[in-house]
Amino acid sequence: MASGAHRADTAEERSDEGYSSLPDCGDSIDPMTFEQILEMDDDEEEREFSKSIVYGFFEQAEATFKKMELYLQRGDLEQLSSLGHFLKGSSATLGLTKVKDSCEKIQHFGAHKDESGTVDVPEDVKCLNRIKEILASLKVEYAEVEKALKHFYHDSSA
Repeated sequence: MASGAHRADTAEERSDEGYSSLPDCGDSIDPMTFEQILEMDDDEEEREFSKSIVYGFFEQAEATFKKMELYLQRGDLEQLSSLGHFLKGSSATLGLTKVKDSCEKIQHFGAHKDESGTVDVPEDVKCLNRIKEILASLKVEYAEVEKALKHFYHDSSA
């Protein structure tokens, strides 16, 4: 039992250290959620596990943005809603709060709802225009967290 208590102390220390070394992204990254990903790393220096998840997300996000642009041109709200939902889940797992929130808005407008998901918005053009605006903001929010996380992982391309 004593070793379990020791592990809890170590995890707590690691959390404190992790928070101080996490990039300061204001409310763009939820530190508690991201820390849970970091706790799965075997080696705190290399951080191979968390880095693979984060960089996998980068690839996924870039591909999803391209698909969103395509479906935006086609006016396919159903696909846009689905892609918003998909990326919302991935970004939530990493604690990327602003990215998650924007993806959720795309999901809602793709389903003919307002950004809160509570009010019907029957006009396709209105929904598509809002998605276009949100997607532009989403790309900026994504670029900010991508840069911060690449810096965190000591990636020289940051």
